[in-house]
Amino acid sequence: MEIALEHVPFDLDFHPSTNIVATCLIDGSCICKLEYRYPDDSAPERIHKVNAHTESCRALRFVDEGRVIVSVSVDCSLLATDVETGTAVTRLSNAHGAAINRIISMTETTFASGDDAGCVKVWDIRERSCSSVFHEQEEFISDMAFSSDSMKLIATCGDGTLSVCNLRSGKVQTRSEFSKDELLSVVIMKNGKKVICGTQSGAYCFTPGVFSRTAVIGLATYLLILLMCCLRVITGTENGLISLVGILPNRIIQPIAEHSQHPVEGLSFSHDRRFLGSISHDHTLKLWELDELLQGKTKRKLATGRENAGDSNSFFADL
Repeated sequence: MEIALEHVPFDLDFHPSTNIVATCLIDGSCICKLEYRYPDDSAPERIHKVNAHTESCRALRFVDEGRVIVSVSVDCSLLATDVETGTAVTRLSNAHGAAINRIISMTETTFASGDDAGCVKVWDIRERSCSSVFHEQEEFISDMAFSSDSMKLIATCGDGTLSVCNLRSGKVQTRSEFSKDELLSVVIMKNGKKVICGTQSGAYCFTPGVFSRTAVIGLATYLLILLMCCLRVITGTENGLISLVGILPNRIIQPIAEHSQHPVEGLSFSHDRRFLGSISHDHTLKLWELDELLQGKTKRKLATGRENAGDSNSFFADL
């Protein structure tokens, strides 16, 4: 299923409980945030088109159990929009001191944002304010992952470092050594024992304590890594391929889709994991049926191995 977009998309996210997907676009000085319903066996229907920011909108996430969608922008602003009405709930014009690059939903009442200067902020929806600030990294925050049990936030950065932010103490607990490669994406897996990062030269595995790094899969630029189950991830690369990759043992199991010849800019699962959504520079949002992509033994193995990465704090036990 393909949804034609008016301009280049930067990010996408699915509603946590209903068939709604949202994406943010760039159009010169006018940025549009689009949401679509995708009812079974019918064409997607657009719900809202919101002029969210004065400059490019880089990321968005559903928060507050899907009642609100938060978007962030190069203009340093943060906008919370009501999903049902499409009206603005809260706008913070100077949420960060630099262009905001990434946002993730954490708990029912909190989310985090990261900017181009290496600053990470945690926001409380109830208070409509910032509750914590972490600023130990030096370049753009490329991705974040959250461990709910340990209440720690992992942030990857363009300076090649990975940091662990302790939300209870409000401090950066540890930071990895510098890498020559930019860390572009991150997932927690193997029951919380490993952290996998995507880079220009492949995927790398970080172990706790000393943050030693080992190569997992090379020969490709992994712009995005999406957790599929405890042993496997789905990756998006700069050549438009979407692949299923095994971790420990490390191998590319199979390419499962090709979005286009352009880099894959976003990947996300629908709430029921029926769809995998992808975006690229070809002005399209594609919804892939996972049952069609993952067939036979591969699909059965994945179904038995799924887990919630945030339910374990093994990675953080030695920190």
